[in-house]
Amino acid sequence: MRNLSIFSFLLAFTLFASTSSTAQVKTPAASTFMKMTSSVGLTDVTIEYSRPSVKNRDIFAKDGLVPFGEMWRTGANKNTMISFSSDVKVGGKDLKAGNYALFTIPGADEWTVIFYTDTENWGLPQEYDMKKEAARFMVKPSKLDNGVETFTVMLTDQTYNSANINISWEFTSVNIPVSTDVTSEVQKQFDKMMAGPGASDYYNMASFYHESGQDLNKALEYIEKATSGDDPKFWQVRRKSLILADLGKYNEAVEAAKQSLALAQKAGNMDYVRMNEKAIADWTKMKK
Repeated sequence: MRNLSIFSFLLAFTLFASTSSTAQVKTPAASTFMKMTSSVGLTDVTIEYSRPSVKNRDIFAKDGLVPFGEMWRTGANKNTMISFSSDVKVGGKDLKAGNYALFTIPGADEWTVIFYTDTENWGLPQEYDMKKEAARFMVKPSKLDNGVETFTVMLTDQTYNSANINISWEFTSVNIPVSTDVTSEVQKQFDKMMAGPGASDYYNMASFYHESGQDLNKALEYIEKATSGDDPKFWQVRRKSLILADLGKYNEAVEAAKQSLALAQKAGNMDYVRMNEKAIADWTKMKK
């Protein structure tokens, strides 16, 4: 009986030790992660960053947690990242659509703001590369009457084509101006609409009517518009041949298949070459 008790104790201890060695205790993060997306004009802006808190420390100062004159990751943990879905201006500088790390050099009277193309850094890059700077400019900080305990980055002062990326922490606030060319984007859409459907639009409509079997004549009308330009695509002409064949127009279907075959050969697409060769052979037997 005593041996059984000892065995039970050892088994329980072994299971406990095994569980303890693999289990991990989850505790609150010292700097919480934040991700937000909003729009400036027609551009989506996404900001991802970690949020440290003041915790009774001096933050922006010559000997503060973020010393004046030194480059800062602008947050905690991995570098803060800002993404733009289309081209913008930041601080009056042109910036292409894409993802950027946000670095800053705080100062008592002026901050340097840097948009950096390498976003995969835990903090600052181990080897800083000036060639990876997409934009660099200066902004003026302002003093806050009420302190901000937890570091915050957000879009503020939004208009139809502009906003500020606002950085606030402790008693300091900084605005990074962002603007977009909404007028040009809207004009492009308007011009496209006024020009009418393009070849791709006509092809999609032809495919819909063909595959659904609703109206082959309507499908033929649309595919002829799609392939009437100077640069028809082999898959578009292939669709035309299939529609013609389904309409029983085998002579025309063979001619369209030959055109698709030549275009597919030029493009190096052997799948379409083989499909067209088989179709030509099959439809030639059915020609009237």
